[in-house]
Amino acid sequence: MREWKEYELQDVVEKFIDYRGKTPEKTSTGIPLVTAKVVKNGKIQPPDEFIAAENYTAWMRRGYPEINDVVMTTEAPLGEVALLKDKNVALAQRIIVFRGKQELCDNAFLKYYLQGPYGQDELQGRASGTTVEGIKASELRKIKVFLPPLPEQRAIAGVLSSLDDKIDLLHRQNKTLEGMAEALWRKMFVEEADPKWEESSLLEIIDLVGGGTPKTEISEYWNGSIPWLSARDITSNHKSFIVQTEKNITELGLKNSSAKILLRHATIISARGTVGNYCILSSPMAFSQSNYGVLPKIDGCYFFTYLLIAHIVGELKSAAYGSVFDTITTNTFREQKITLPSEDKILSFEKMINTYFEKIYSNTTQIRTLSRLRDTLLPKLMNGEVRVRL
Repeated sequence: MREWKEYELQDVVEKFIDYRGKTPEKTSTGIPLVTAKVVKNGKIQPPDEFIAAENYTAWMRRGYPEINDVVMTTEAPLGEVALLKDKNVALAQRIIVFRGKQELCDNAFLKYYLQGPYGQDELQGRASGTTVEGIKASELRKIKVFLPPLPEQRAIAGVLSSLDDKIDLLHRQNKTLEGMAEALWRKMFVEEADPKWEESSLLEIIDLVGGGTPKTEISEYWNGSIPWLSARDITSNHKSFIVQTEKNITELGLKNSSAKILLRHATIISARGTVGNYCILSSPMAFSQSNYGVLPKIDGCYFFTYLLIAHIVGELKSAAYGSVFDTITTNTFREQKITLPSEDKILSFEKMINTYFEKIYSNTTQIRTLSRLRDTLLPKLMNGEVRVRL
């Protein structure tokens, strides 16, 4: 790293735009509002809050963002970083935007630097606050930044951006494929439903399986080889294949608890707290008692069942109840009515839809591999251990 130089952030940034301490009047439509909650994992998620177009000029008095400006959350959470891809946005509190000096600092490199361990350590080391951790503007300006020559910055950012772009493409493909699968399900079983089909309870076509949690204080039950899904895992993998869980349990933990293993392609739905998140298993897994496993009564019709849950999940959520946590129970499923198609129709659909889900699974495993590669390369590129040929 001999060619790398140490700077303070304020030395490499030509403009800071800071809207902390201000709260705009929000509307249901208008100019998208970038808030701290939509800056996640290096990207800006589609905003769900807006300000009125006629208020935009008055609100943005502290400065206007440009495409490829760096966006960072300053608290709740601290240190989520992304690049702006649309300058027609408004900036909320807990957001700061900065723009590197063109002759010194590449914005994309700066984003990855702040995402990496060195940038995050600097941010955390200068953070303050007892209830909510945040960073003052004066401290943010002083964080240390190590920069290689500008051509190398661009080359490093190019490598990491190409991985992120591929990951984004695969995510978009999966979203398109699942949308096509849902549309086909709706066409065959709703729009073209046979009037002769009988209305039945949802439990006439699916089986529910309860989960369990081994005792957390018994270490022999944990860190084994059996993936174990929590509600948090399902929330993180909502509407997708789940390929990895945060925690694993042992055979002993499985044996001495009510946890059960479900086979690949089973659907799991959260039943307590954040009700209605669901995912599909990429391999056999166990799961907690806050969730239900959903299995088809017709052998092998896992994808039909998954799309059935996707179709009626809104009604299940509406039927949830509870004084502290929203909850859905076996009765919630039993009371849910559906028009039951013929078994031949379901089997025909399952065969037709199989290629969609095999492609989604293939994309999901690629996403995991590419994400691991990016996460491995990021710190090594940022400390000069791995160099990019110019």
